[in-house]
Amino acid sequence: MVDDSTSLEVAALGTCNIDFIMKVPRFSVADDEVDVEEMAISLGGSASNFAVGLSRVGVNVGIIARVGSDQYGEFATRKFKMEGVKTQRLLKIQESTGLAFIAVDQNGERSIYTSMGANAKFKLEKEDIKYIKTSKILHITGMYHEVVDEASKFAKLLSINPGTALSSYGIESLHNIIKRAHIIFLNKKEVSLLTREDYNKGAQTLVDMGVPNVVVTCGRKGANLYTPDGMIHSPSAEVKSLDTTGAGDAFAAGFIASFIKNKEAEKCLQMGNLLASSCVNKLGSIDVPRTDNLGF
Repeated sequence: MVDDSTSLEVAALGTCNIDFIMKVPRFSVADDEVDVEEMAISLGGSASNFAVGLSRVGVNVGIIARVGSDQYGEFATRKFKMEGVKTQRLLKIQESTGLAFIAVDQNGERSIYTSMGANAKFKLEKEDIKYIKTSKILHITGMYHEVVDEASKFAKLLSINPGTALSSYGIESLHNIIKRAHIIFLNKKEVSLLTREDYNKGAQTLVDMGVPNVVVTCGRKGANLYTPDGMIHSPSAEVKSLDTTGAGDAFAAGFIASFIKNKEAEKCLQMGNLLASSCVNKLGSIDVPRTDNLGF
């Protein structure tokens, strides 16, 4: 496969991990031992999940991330290429590839241990900036404050999923990044962490700061979109939740896939909910169906 960035629609910048996902009857406590009922190994990390999800629904997407010069880095590179994700800026460095060990209980709840590895050594390079400038949308997720602040300066249109870690910095520390954003994805907890307000008031605060689209995911209840014109709610389908790993990333992929095709706001939310609900009934963070299975 030959990489071609000339018509790149979305660049995804953030973490790339290998996920070891274990289905367990319950979480362990100190001095406890729990049998693993089922195990899966897959490509993971927020940016990876998002990029693969987008590619599966027909969007031309590239990944900007770092992996190690090890077997897991090779695995990640092969997987991206198999999925049709552009890999010019997936660089191998002299660190171990990021790993995540994820226990999932019978209710679909998770306990996660991570080794950031190469992700922690990410430095934005000139070629990364050039790559960002070729894309219509830059989506940043799971990355450090300094990298997000610098990379966001070069986006034509910035989409960001700050996650828990970045949201905990607070709205004052992230002020410049927020002002650059066109779309922000958060869950209810992250809105409160970021704004120190309940999620409805917090989302409105972000809109008042100038963010045109603030998306708040609400788990099984679906998602809300806050804009200067008001709030739109879209419920999600009732599905059995086995593993919620990557559901937020799948939602963002669905929303952006519709947004980039100029779909109405309701359609963007519906597509986000559809992709999120499609990946929670199996183990693994990347289980988004392909375009042919969605009628997209």
